[in-house]
Amino acid sequence: MSRDKKDKLQPASALPDPSARKHPTKIRISEDAEAAGEVATAYDFWRAGSGRQQVPGIIKCFGARPDFLRQVVEFSNKLHFSEGHLSRRHKEMIASYVSFLNRCPY
Repeated sequence: MSRDKKDKLQPASALPDPSARKHPTKIRISEDAEAAGEVATAYDFWRAGSGRQQVPGIIKCFGARPDFLRQVVEFSNKLHFSEGHLSRRHKEMIASYVSFLNRCPY
């Protein structure tokens, strides 16, 4: 395949389903419904700051270390989601595009 064809964007429907991976992640993921104790508290902290109900996988991957998850959320909020040279909308757009290019399901 030529480089030109490889570099073209594929529609999201052409990307592999992340749940159909042959090799599951080695990181213990605590799903929303099964989160308890400090993990549930950390997920609630993220929900309170994001206004969203479903915790995304990129946040869940830190569930094994709820203390660190909270620090990541605080840092991310300051770095990515505060107004600055770029608006939050532009930062999210860039992050979404980079995730797409990396075939990251988050």
